[in-house]
Amino acid sequence: MRIDFVSDVSCPWCVIGLRSLQQAIDAIGPDLPVEIHFQPFELNPQMVPEGEDIGEHLARKYGATEAQSAATREAIRQRGEALGFTFRMDKRSRIYNTFDAHRLLHWAEEQGPGRQRALKEALFAAYFTDGENPGSHELLLRVATGLGFDAAAVQGVLDSNAFAAEVRALEAQWQRAGIHSVPSLIINNRHLITGGQPPEVFEQALRQIAAEGEAA
Repeated sequence: MRIDFVSDVSCPWCVIGLRSLQQAIDAIGPDLPVEIHFQPFELNPQMVPEGEDIGEHLARKYGATEAQSAATREAIRQRGEALGFTFRMDKRSRIYNTFDAHRLLHWAEEQGPGRQRALKEALFAAYFTDGENPGSHELLLRVATGLGFDAAAVQGVLDSNAFAAEVRALEAQWQRAGIHSVPSLIINNRHLITGGQPPEVFEQALRQIAAEGEAA
């Protein structure tokens, strides 16, 4: 089973969605081999490099009051805690540009099985747990080399425009396919599931899709 996981590293619901999805896969067990491919989506493609205060950003983009934002942050924190992920809302004060992170993630997929996912999860932790800037070249280099990626190769990607065209093309492809929010999961190029669903919802959907495939 192929799952294209369309997401952004600055999307908290994408963390929740990935954790829930993995719990569902674990519950089903080895009888259902799954390949997850992370696809790029920028929540804020016009974001300036220095980022924007998160409160100001949410108020401007969604019209959210501070009370509404606080309630959403607490709901996200609780969902994350239940799934074994720590959201440190006190450390995440800004929204950043994530395009270079997507370029590096695109490159990471070419480095071998599991490499892209390891980088994705490390960037989630760097931003949501540690409050760091996922668009910073220093952070991207540090996180990637900490996972065993070659430092010179990583620096080469960051210092160039490598994979920019590929990432832009994929972003446009998913938008043309009707993907306008994340996380969005496209299963076997046919079935769409959106949002940070609970594990049992993902499990039921995966089992049903697998059964339909066997019956076909």
